[in-house]
Amino acid sequence: MFNECSLALLKFFTTMEIQKDFFTYQAQTTKFAAGFEVEKAEGSYIFGKDGKKYLDFVAGVSANTLGHSHPKIVNAIKEQADKYLHVMVYGEYAQEKPVALCKLLAEATPDPLEITYLVNSGAEAIDGSLKLAKRYTGREEIVSFKDSYHGNTHGALSVSGNETHKREFRPLLPMISFIEFNNENDFGKITEKTACVMLETIQGAAGFLVPKEDYLIKLKKRCEEVGALLILDEIQPGFGRTGKLFSFEHFGIVPDILVMGKGMGGGVPVGAFMSSREIMESLSHSPKLGHITTFGGNPLIAAASHATLKEVLESGLMNEVEEKEKLFRELLVHPKIKNINGKGLMLAVNLSSPEYTLDVAKRCMSKGLIVFWQLYRNEYLRISPPLTLSLEEIKEGCQIILDVLNDL
Repeated sequence: MFNECSLALLKFFTTMEIQKDFFTYQAQTTKFAAGFEVEKAEGSYIFGKDGKKYLDFVAGVSANTLGHSHPKIVNAIKEQADKYLHVMVYGEYAQEKPVALCKLLAEATPDPLEITYLVNSGAEAIDGSLKLAKRYTGREEIVSFKDSYHGNTHGALSVSGNETHKREFRPLLPMISFIEFNNENDFGKITEKTACVMLETIQGAAGFLVPKEDYLIKLKKRCEEVGALLILDEIQPGFGRTGKLFSFEHFGIVPDILVMGKGMGGGVPVGAFMSSREIMESLSHSPKLGHITTFGGNPLIAAASHATLKEVLESGLMNEVEEKEKLFRELLVHPKIKNINGKGLMLAVNLSSPEYTLDVAKRCMSKGLIVFWQLYRNEYLRISPPLTLSLEEIKEGCQIILDVLNDL
């Protein structure tokens, strides 16, 4: 029989083999992927094959709304898997869980949002929403925002506002102009030729930038004046992350088209766009099948999403977000922290230098805390934990960050 030393060696060499295969066979998106190997994940923690546990302040980049392996999500998946998986392309068969999800979304959102198109990711939802706006208005021009991020399909990349990430993939969609977030002087670029204005309610990759108090009200008014549709991208802040189901509810407006994803599934791949019946029906004719997706509305994914939404609405977790944000801000005070952007449980900690921030993230990982950085603004440390994170876990993680800042 193996002794403990032999078992440890076997585990070590198995781990090394998996990591080798990871870098050999799986496509990478950077030259510095961590290759961290996951054994399991539960609640606020990810457990590595190294035998250690790591407190997760990232939640799969805002995707694991209810933490890892939430029992209600897992049970919903198991129950649906026992019945059936994929049976038909989207929109043909009436299936219990997709219908229940769309109905609950309609009940939980303000008018005129009432009809949901289920897709596979946030990026696909962005593409679908752009098609919907152009089809409904009959217009071709699109206005988006500098430093915005909406995904990496060609359509989503086209309306994203960072040229460094777009340059090598041109040509992209034509007739798109970019205006500055929180700058009312740019509203003149929204005209009678504009099909839609695409906006992240809270700009994510740029460092969790929040709109000024009345900015969205004035933007919506401008759109109404010229007949353009306002599309709000709630892929990151949606599903309770800011203390409301969607962050636009803080700012006194309702979008014409609402886009969602990430935290919608509680850990499974999903996206959706939502609008009024009048607007959404324009995808059903001239031509019919205006947007087609094979796996959108997949019953397994819909079951997980329905369980996630139901728990977010009924658990009281959204009522705890303000207190948790306050605790983060009270604890994360240090000479090396320049400022903290964001709202609720989507916070960006400004450490001034991209190199310094990457070093802090690496050292936090070595001490058992998972943090990340913002895509465009690497000087910002990302904090986007599960809504289920406890006050004690917040204190535990913040102390690790402070210890690392002191060590450096």
